[in-house]
Amino acid sequence: MTSAQQNAAPVLRVQGELNIYRAAELKEALLARLAPGTALQIDLSGVTELDTAGLQVLMLAKSTARALGGDMNLVAHSPAVVDVLELLNLSAWFGDQVVIPPSPTSFAR
Repeated sequence: MTSAQQNAAPVLRVQGELNIYRAAELKEALLARLAPGTALQIDLSGVTELDTAGLQVLMLAKSTARALGGDMNLVAHSPAVVDVLELLNLSAWFGDQVVIPPSPTSFAR
């Protein structure tokens, strides 16, 4: 995980697997960056796997940020993240724009 600043909101970039084996590490990193009234962006472009433990940590961070009067947004969703959010119909719960690029075969007819 790396941190950066983008559009005045801190950005936390998550790389690799976001699963049960890394859930405790991610939870600690996310909650440490949440402060009252602040916004945090989570860049998920480097996530190769997302399971329910990783998803629960993201949901906890979103709920905690809102309880603190701030917000947490998911950005740059990887295909693995999009698959899970679509499968569980959670895109609306997070409230973040999910941009799904067209597949190369969607235009071949």
